[in-house]
Amino acid sequence: MRTDIPADRRGSFARAVKALVVPRPIAWVSSLSAAGLDNLAPHSFFTVASLTPTIVQFVSNGEKDSLRNIRRTGEFVVNLAPAQLFAQINATGTDYPAEISEFDAVGLTREPSLTVAAPRVAESPAAIECRLHREPMPIGDSFLVFGEVTHVAVDTAAMGERGPLVEALRPIARLGYDEWAELGRVRTVRRVPYRDAVPEADLP
Repeated sequence: MRTDIPADRRGSFARAVKALVVPRPIAWVSSLSAAGLDNLAPHSFFTVASLTPTIVQFVSNGEKDSLRNIRRTGEFVVNLAPAQLFAQINATGTDYPAEISEFDAVGLTREPSLTVAAPRVAESPAAIECRLHREPMPIGDSFLVFGEVTHVAVDTAAMGERGPLVEALRPIARLGYDEWAELGRVRTVRRVPYRDAVPEADLP
């Protein structure tokens, strides 16, 4: 037995899809306007687009300050959104006027980036500095933004032998409606190559 969700003008499909495509990592994007005013906003449609070159992508739902700033300057930073900063992350999703900096509004500290002008969030345990890879792509009522990674900075305490430790970073994720999630059980399982998974007699 399944429940069919009818199409209507209130966005039932969109709400259902957002509740089903979960958990979604958060790109906590800091950017600068052409006049030098910084902006900070969470975007929950976020992932890696390419490894070589290393490119991340996020979606701006509508034309927001982040998108306008990135178009004009060609730079931005994706700050990791950790559980301990949940209140500030949620607060930066408020539609502040463009002349108000979310850093100041929610009490966060600016930290200079190494390769871009946009500041990093000093309280965040990790940051991905990016330059705009191509003109943001309009898709429906949204815009897909590609950023080529120019630098990555991670707190030393959150680094292990192989790289960043997710348990130390404690990222939060977006779910459906007004729901959020924190890191749950973490399993470590390596992929098994085909030749190891199939009996030798059955290999071609």
